[in-house]
Amino acid sequence: MMFAPVVDAATDAAELIEAHADESAAARRLAPATVAALAASDLMRMCVPAVYGGPEVDPTSMIEAIARVAHADGAAGWCSMIASTTSSMAAFLPAETAKEIYGPVDAITGGVFAPNGVGTAATVDGADGFVVSGRWAWGSGTQHCQWILGGAMCSDETFRLCWFPYDDVEFIDTWHTGGMRGSGSLDYSVDGAFAAERRTIQPGVTPPVVDSGLARFPNFTLLAAGVAAVSLGVGRRALDELNDIAQGKKPQFSSKTLAQSGFTQVEFARAEATLRSARAFLHDEVGQAFSAVESGRDVSLEQRIGVRLAATNAATAGASAADTAFTLAGGTAVYDTSVLGRCSRDAHVVTQHIQTAPKLNEKIGRLLLGLDDDTSMF
Repeated sequence: MMFAPVVDAATDAAELIEAHADESAAARRLAPATVAALAASDLMRMCVPAVYGGPEVDPTSMIEAIARVAHADGAAGWCSMIASTTSSMAAFLPAETAKEIYGPVDAITGGVFAPNGVGTAATVDGADGFVVSGRWAWGSGTQHCQWILGGAMCSDETFRLCWFPYDDVEFIDTWHTGGMRGSGSLDYSVDGAFAAERRTIQPGVTPPVVDSGLARFPNFTLLAAGVAAVSLGVGRRALDELNDIAQGKKPQFSSKTLAQSGFTQVEFARAEATLRSARAFLHDEVGQAFSAVESGRDVSLEQRIGVRLAATNAATAGASAADTAFTLAGGTAVYDTSVLGRCSRDAHVVTQHIQTAPKLNEKIGRLLLGLDDDTSMF
């Protein structure tokens, strides 16, 4: 298929992103140069509607672009995924508000949908909005956002996503991790911040203001595909890195290079087949689902299940590829300077995400077997 221009932009930005990956990891947030490159290439707002000056990228192009960014640096791919899937919410905001937040060409937003039991909002007499207090975990990339979202239970008994300007948000230094170090996925909070009603939406209730295929594509389905794309990119990088190492490295007590080892050959071939199959499966399911909305139809439950199955499989396949590459490379991979070590750590963060965790296969299996289950987040 023909991909949107952002895919080529992701490829063009890869060298710079990779060059700053260590800086991002050391700072535990993306390097400024990486943020600037991603923003300049529209890789932080891929889902902003065209009517607001955005690229309005189709989901298949989006996941391919994310994978290519993640190939350069998993943390950068993760932040591109979070910011771009968050930008899909622009279609649900009032037009003037959407232009205010998402109109600038360097607009970046992020945040956490779930209230995590701590986001609360109260209506204000005489004011059209809510006073919000709360703390949210997993605020990936929020430190480089102009606007930051938080889900909150409101006193009018609604659940809303609220947009806060950067200056209203406090960042809490909690992001000390093995994987995705550069993603800056720390906790953040607001204390008595005012969210005008026009800067809030009710997920699943508020209808889209923009009529487009992307606006009609299920939000959680889009998110799951995006998360999985990060794993595909990281897994691809791990196998590419192993291939480079294998050409010259001779294991201790061996006269053959890794590439000449029968064990390496078999395991590498298996990993390639698994990763490529997972990519094709995800692209196929996402493409079919998007074709439905482009034809004026809803994405069926069967199609949503298919995307979630493909996404969960892709996350697992990416981690498996990274683990295989790590193991085959031997002692080379254990050092902090090893790209393979970073790939393995990053890939296993993806499999911990609620949208792609292996335990999701239980729900998917139930649905495939015709049993009832909650599909509100599908």
